[in-house]
Amino acid sequence: MSAELVLWLGAAIFVIAVLYSSVGHAGASGYIAVMSLASLGPEVIKPTALCLNILVAGIASWQFLRAGHFLWRSFWPFALLAVPMAFIGGHIDLPAQAFKVLLGLVLLVAAVRFVVDARQDAVCREAPRGAALGAGGVIGLLSGLTGTGGGIFLTPLLLHMRWARAKQAAAVSALFILLNSTAGLAGNLASTRQLPDALWPWLAAAAAGGVIGAHLGSRRLAPVWIKRFLAAVLLIAGLKLILS
Repeated sequence: MSAELVLWLGAAIFVIAVLYSSVGHAGASGYIAVMSLASLGPEVIKPTALCLNILVAGIASWQFLRAGHFLWRSFWPFALLAVPMAFIGGHIDLPAQAFKVLLGLVLLVAAVRFVVDARQDAVCREAPRGAALGAGGVIGLLSGLTGTGGGIFLTPLLLHMRWARAKQAAAVSALFILLNSTAGLAGNLASTRQLPDALWPWLAAAAAGGVIGAHLGSRRLAPVWIKRFLAAVLLIAGLKLILS
């Protein structure tokens, strides 16, 4: 991999980390998008996205927790089955074409999530335990298979079902992403036993972006326009993967 490509991807990762962490996400779908556009292979994309996710999700979790938005009762039913299922998904290596199509679909789902503005905060109810456990398990498996943390599915689910307010959903999703990404990476390393050589400068870029974005999102920034911008990027990358 050339030094120019490493630097270009580092700059893109920084921007993605700022944008995603500002809405309580870690950026896996964005990292996947730019790495796919750079024609990197699944053996690089999956572990890199998971490592960057762990770092940025950890930063976002801390910032949203400090701001007082995290609710344990909204978190644990979704996480209980998600973590072991993410480990299983991370251990599975899909054929290259299937991996590309699945990633494309994940990116399109993420695009739709950011196109549709979240409802205004309203009276919320606690998620039924059975539904939360089942949804968490499915999201965990998909997050491990694709190298994402699952937040692109969990956040809209929480908001659509009115199981959490916007800031609470962001806080819950951040920790959910952190645990799922850690489990997914553990499963991936158990299978491949290696990390990409260019990972370390990308981690530095993601850390800087995550600190900035999580601070803005948890305390200052309205995320509506950020969501719309991310939707356009993810839509282009998702269609490229599916149609290529």
